[in-house]
Amino acid sequence: MTTFRFAPLLFLLALVCIGAQARSAVWQPSPGHVQVPIWPSAVPDALRHPKPEAVAADWAKVTNVSRPTMTVYAPKGHNTGVAVVVFPGGGYQMLAMDLEGTEICDWLTSRGITCVLLKYRVPDSGPTWKDGHRYYPKVQTALQDAQRTLGLVRQHAAQWHVDPHKVGVIGFSAGGHLVAAVSTHFDRRTYPPVDAADRLNSRPDFAIALYPGHLWVHEDEDDATRDETDLKLRPDIHVTADVPPTFLLQAEDDHVDGVEQSLAYYVALQKAGVPTELHLYAQGGHAFGLRPSKLPIRHWPELVEQWLHTIGMLGTGTAAQR
Repeated sequence: MTTFRFAPLLFLLALVCIGAQARSAVWQPSPGHVQVPIWPSAVPDALRHPKPEAVAADWAKVTNVSRPTMTVYAPKGHNTGVAVVVFPGGGYQMLAMDLEGTEICDWLTSRGITCVLLKYRVPDSGPTWKDGHRYYPKVQTALQDAQRTLGLVRQHAAQWHVDPHKVGVIGFSAGGHLVAAVSTHFDRRTYPPVDAADRLNSRPDFAIALYPGHLWVHEDEDDATRDETDLKLRPDIHVTADVPPTFLLQAEDDHVDGVEQSLAYYVALQKAGVPTELHLYAQGGHAFGLRPSKLPIRHWPELVEQWLHTIGMLGTGTAAQR
């Protein structure tokens, strides 16, 4: 009789254990794809995490990444020779590996583009909110991972059938900030070089940032005091004429990263003479990715493809400024 009395409790305990195991599982790419560590041994300036890497069961929200990896997705059908490194968003606290990762790779590979999905280090690897305050790490380890990955793509260009002069980046939210960071920090590595890949160029040939954050100098200020007419960038993003051609897109009703983020970066790019295309939509919110929507903003992939043709990455067009 005692056994039957405790049976419901044991059943509930089993469910809790199963749920905990599901939420602590490490993220894995789809079958046929393999994660490859981007550092040969010790990770420079590694952030130490008290918890192991985990992914939420309801969606691929990866946390506590201390050993970054890249996953290569080969193009389907015709190979254009173009490669794009994908930076998922997540506020530099976690990574949205499906919404802004694998789903983006499925779209890119369907267009004949090699996709390299970067699982960069989090948390606190770039500008973020921490304990209710803005936090700026002394070393942006996400930027280190991005620079390293661009060098690795060019190192493996022949093996992956990629044109080393057609390697770009796309990022979302915090990943959009990472796009700007790697686009403006290519004159030198932000870590001691470890092998031949670090002697190769880490400058993207083109850059795509959707609903980027952490760019506007006034984003930390209260609504009542901030000057919304002052569209300066944060000092860690220093734009020069050598920044690659850039595509920006954001919704005006984005209440996570306001439209001033894209506007500030656009103004700086324009002043520096960088070829830039900016698209603003009235509605769309934040973190929409490629998910189905009735809003016009859902057509953004078509705009990106047209832009890639215009700058000479896809098909014929004016050669991208390098």
